[in-house]
Amino acid sequence: MSFVLTQLSNDIGTIIMNNPERLNVLNSAMVDDILTAFALLESGGARVIIIRSSAGAKVWSAGHDINELPIADRDPLPYDDPLVTILRTIQASTLPVIAMIEGSVWGGACDLALSCDILIGSPHASLAMTPAKISVPYNATGILHFIGIMGVNIAKEMFFSAQPLTAERAQKLGILNHLVPLDELESFTLELAGCIAINSPLSIRVVKEQIRLLANAHPLSPQTFERVQGLRRLVYHSDDYAEGIRAFKEKRPPIFNGS
Repeated sequence: MSFVLTQLSNDIGTIIMNNPERLNVLNSAMVDDILTAFALLESGGARVIIIRSSAGAKVWSAGHDINELPIADRDPLPYDDPLVTILRTIQASTLPVIAMIEGSVWGGACDLALSCDILIGSPHASLAMTPAKISVPYNATGILHFIGIMGVNIAKEMFFSAQPLTAERAQKLGILNHLVPLDELESFTLELAGCIAINSPLSIRVVKEQIRLLANAHPLSPQTFERVQGLRRLVYHSDDYAEGIRAFKEKRPPIFNGS
């Protein structure tokens, strides 16, 4: 069973996440299907790709599949993690990628949406960064990504509170490029994608890569990187991390003690 639907029309490729029973969770199977669809659309001549949920979905994606996180004493977001892999793939793609967001976006799916080049949302859209709810230490790459897009203070608020950022506020902060009435969301997104598709693909590819390189032009020193990794190990070796995973699987609120 494929967890995505794929369409290609007028040089516009569309990937529809289609696992509503699991709220389009980004587990390894979903990620594999998205990456396969992405590669097929690229090879099929798409000039722009839209990632969306099925029409009427209340959740765009619930983010990382917590059932695939290690219980304890291992980095929950290593380099080869499915979520990290799909983020890296979309960010490095030469094609413009549009996130069409109808419902709420949770956890690592926020990073997926923010990895797209353009975000278009309906008034029902919201973004919540939820690792603190289960004591997951987010990785340095992801945190730098958030800081670069929304600034330090908003990134802190999202990670500390785990509360949703409304569509209206996301637009004011420049996170959503466009806030569109729900009944116009698909047509507006397709119209913008069409405007992109008729432009020079070579020019767009080069500009996108320039922007990616320039946005990442502030490398961490080796000492800073090691310090960051040490801080993350404090969390995934902790009682709180193990409690967060247990509580989620037992469908109860976690009881954190800070150790």
